[in-house]
Amino acid sequence: MRILLVTQYFYPENFKSNDIAFELQKKGHQVTVLTGLPNYPEGNIYKGYGFFKKRKETINGVEVVRALLIPRGKGGGVKLFLNYFSWAFFASIKALFLTFSNKYDAIIVHEPSPITQGFPAIVVKKICKIPIYFWVLDLWPESLTSAGGIKNKFVLGFFDKIVKYIYNNSDKILISSKGFQKSILEKGNYADKLIYFPNWSEDTISKGDANFPIPNLPEGFKILFAGNIGTSQDMENVALAALELKQYSDIKFILVGDGRSKSFVEEFIKEHHLEDTIYLMGKHPIEAMSSFFNKADGLLVSLKDELIFNVTVPAKVQAYMSASKPILAMMNGEGASLVNEAKCGFSAGAGDYKELAQIVLKLYYLNAEERTAMGKSGAAYYEKHFKMEKCINNLNEIIEGR
Repeated sequence: MRILLVTQYFYPENFKSNDIAFELQKKGHQVTVLTGLPNYPEGNIYKGYGFFKKRKETINGVEVVRALLIPRGKGGGVKLFLNYFSWAFFASIKALFLTFSNKYDAIIVHEPSPITQGFPAIVVKKICKIPIYFWVLDLWPESLTSAGGIKNKFVLGFFDKIVKYIYNNSDKILISSKGFQKSILEKGNYADKLIYFPNWSEDTISKGDANFPIPNLPEGFKILFAGNIGTSQDMENVALAALELKQYSDIKFILVGDGRSKSFVEEFIKEHHLEDTIYLMGKHPIEAMSSFFNKADGLLVSLKDELIFNVTVPAKVQAYMSASKPILAMMNGEGASLVNEAKCGFSAGAGDYKELAQIVLKLYYLNAEERTAMGKSGAAYYEKHFKMEKCINNLNEIIEGR
């Protein structure tokens, strides 16, 4: 099939859109990606890309077409708005021109955020009369309130209409979390369009090199958090849990990544003299994660108590499962339920740092065999439900109408 993948984010940015394009290409499909100039997460256009640079290239046999956009910068509200809508505008124009010289059989939209990524796809759908498979990884307009703090009824109502327009024009709506179903059905009669299509973990984690060079980690019982150190991840309560456990000199909290809350954690460490409890390791490539996970005793995932987060399963849960390590979750809803169902760790309520401290101790006092069994339980669940090969095969069947 000739497939157009529409996504604002693509290689060299690290998103699931990369796997979709490259794996479908391997299966014999002819894949074209309509994307933007890479600028996530730093907010600046990557070196080597620009207005006149690498606007069109071929990567692993996939044709990549890049539309202009205003870079996201530091990620403030106005900058993000301009980033989202500038790409949707220029990509829609680019989509129009693509239809003049190309015939596609299907459109896949990869939507981690924003919802406006659906506009260029609709342009192609209207002209070529082909189906859109819209993969929802982030609920709108709920995420505007939960992650962006926007509560203006006019703004939310405006985006609610956009969401309904895009869902109405989608032939199938793929949801990465079963918890998304309620929100989507409240916006319209889309029951016949919904298909559960979960996230997966990169092979660089599940099959990665556990000896990839990384900085030396402290001796002791290591609780490792990897990923965005942002406001949504509730670093305030993670830090308070670490403070609760300060007296246990053997327990170490290791944070790998970067984000808006990193400066808060740095100040918290200084204020409470937690230099021997919390360690900030900085940002590292995805290839290094297998090494970090291999040296950890438990892997931490946390989210604030917000509606959007309670119905979301963070991709890192699957990544953690694939690493065969016990998981400690401080979150509500789908993510916590998954950890409990897979019997691969312990969960505490969102924002409950005292309970988080208790489940850290609970894991700490388990013997090595019990922790190993817990990790293996998560890996087995991952192999059955979230392995990339199985997910891509499922997507292949969906777009082929099987």
